Amino acid sequence: MPKINRYVDISTVDREAKKDYIDRHSPFITCAATAKAGQKFSVTVRVGKEYTHPDDNDHYIKSISLYNRETLLAEANFTAGALGGQGQKGQAEVTFQIVPAGKKLELTAMSYCTKHGLWECDPVEVTVEE
Repeated sequence: MPKINRYVDISTVDREAKKDYIDRHSPFITCAATAKAGQKFSVTVRVGKEYTHPDDNDHYIKSISLYNRETLLAEANFTAGALGGQGQKGQAEVTFQIVPAGKKLELTAMSYCTKHGLWECDPVEVTVEE
């Protein structure tokens, strides 16, 4: 079982290098707070908020996954060079279209860095209306 890393509030971290490391690997979810049952709902996941991630052959964001609790809803896979290649930096980002059911979603995103492993965001709750 791989170690799962989690984002911590970088304003509480003293060293700039540590802030960079934490932020550029962490996935962040952006979506509306409410969704309509049975209708497409956009969920954007971006890796890194303030810092960009390398896109080298041996160090890049390989995948972004979106979960509702323990259920995998969607996944995007990237190859080295998708964000410009060697020496470039950028944010891996994807917008998923999901169709919500039930009364509430508890969305979590995970990103996988080929050098620094698996990273998970804090859950985002979405109310599902009829």
